[in-house]
Amino acid sequence: MNRQSAAHLALRLGVAFAFFYPPIAALSDPTSWAAYFPSFVHMLPINATILLHAFGIVEVIIALWILSGWRIRIPAVIATLVLLAIVVFNANQFAVLFRDLSIAAMALALALWPSPASA
Repeated sequence: MNRQSAAHLALRLGVAFAFFYPPIAALSDPTSWAAYFPSFVHMLPINATILLHAFGIVEVIIALWILSGWRIRIPAVIATLVLLAIVVFNANQFAVLFRDLSIAAMALALALWPSPASA
């Protein structure tokens, strides 16, 4: 494995971990994780825990897709947008969420990574 392949794999593993951890942690403490939903989501006529676990399924799909490396730009852009939305909609919790900007930058790097054909 060359350095570029190793760097790409490291980025994929890092971003994927950031999308695997929350749904797993939400299984044991859904109330804390549901608090990250914006206030307008809490006004929906859907149980927050059900919505949290549904979003968790989406996060796991994104993580697995990123790990696979298949058409990496699509899940990487989705991951970038999800992370940015989490920060924007929870700006009052920036002291905790500032790390999400770093992970979003990693996901963006994956989206912008040159394809093997253009490298």
